[in-house]
Amino acid sequence: MGTAESKEGEGYTIRKLTTGDLDQYNALLRYAFQVTEQDLAMAGWRDDEIKQSKFPVLERADIWGCYDGEELVSQFAVYPLEMNIYNKKCSIGFVTSVSTYPEYSGKGIMKMLMKRSLQHMRERHQSLALLNPYSIPLYRRRGWEIISNKISYRIRDCQIPSKVKAPGHVRRVDWSNSDFKKLHMRFASQTHGCLYRNALAWEEYWRWDEDDTVVAIYYSAADEPLGYMVYLLKEDIMHIKEMIYLNREAQKGLWEYIHAHDSMIDEVRGNTYYNEPVAFDMDDGDIRETIRPYIMGRIVDVGQFFEKYSCQPSADMCIAFDIEDPLLEWNNGTFRVLFQGGQCFLTDREADLHVSMNISTLTTLLLGYKTAAQLWRMERIQGKEGAAGLLDDVLLHEPPYISDYI
Repeated sequence: MGTAESKEGEGYTIRKLTTGDLDQYNALLRYAFQVTEQDLAMAGWRDDEIKQSKFPVLERADIWGCYDGEELVSQFAVYPLEMNIYNKKCSIGFVTSVSTYPEYSGKGIMKMLMKRSLQHMRERHQSLALLNPYSIPLYRRRGWEIISNKISYRIRDCQIPSKVKAPGHVRRVDWSNSDFKKLHMRFASQTHGCLYRNALAWEEYWRWDEDDTVVAIYYSAADEPLGYMVYLLKEDIMHIKEMIYLNREAQKGLWEYIHAHDSMIDEVRGNTYYNEPVAFDMDDGDIRETIRPYIMGRIVDVGQFFEKYSCQPSADMCIAFDIEDPLLEWNNGTFRVLFQGGQCFLTDREADLHVSMNISTLTTLLLGYKTAAQLWRMERIQGKEGAAGLLDDVLLHEPPYISDYI
């Protein structure tokens, strides 16, 4: 579609934004998310830095805007990224900067922008879209579904594991350290659901961090980087922004490093995206943990998604999926998929199994957030008795690790 303009009901114009739209793009963001000059100053931003920091976004992201005359009244941005989906690198889009001036809400503008953006993603073979929802019900009505969790924890200083030992050592490094970014790349390559951070994603990663945020890397006895943590010490609390590790040794080494701070802190607060509680792995598991839905996703093109999807190596079954999509008409219909030898193929072969579901259920099922048996019990999948078990037999089951907030 390029940047061609089009009229969409009531005389509105929809087109892609360019760097020439920076002022209106920034103004709409600031209004919608209620970012004041005082907020920016407290976060360390000076003068017009926040607006200029968004300049690369307009250059590299796909941002669709709705105009009333010459005024930008609504926008929908998609960051092009890559994601590990069961050990295959897949092109996806991360939706952000969704905003509309309140006097234009309820007019169907956001639905138009969403569909236009997803259509553009389809043309670019970005078969999956992600977002951090401000309203789960709203996005569910448009075919999105929860696919990952965020678990927040609070650990008192006396509960920090004290007996963990690792043969390596931890070194504090600069934010720009090459081992740090390479570690994340290695982690992403072996972790289902993890995003491969490009330059734009790394810029967003640091956007609101304070200058004294620290990066610490765990190195093995052979000086190989195996894990890292990003944290901030403030008011006797260690705030852990992110902690990843390639193996158990690195995990233990990072907790040993945290314990080395016990005389400096009263509490450790952090988040984990592994979709499993921290408490079970601790000597004193009586800690405070909270879990909340974090990322929603939706398959953009069912056929494209299945073409790069993996399954159980032992699978050999043809399944017909009857799919309903409330927004994208090309996903409505029956897709016959052959699950064979760890790969998936669209086929005309007669199906061994027939199941029905909507696009949101298919998304959370194929991403591994819910099993077919769980969704069957919730009446989200329809089919013959035993269909859920057969479906689970051919699918891989691992909840996605998604830590990024774009």
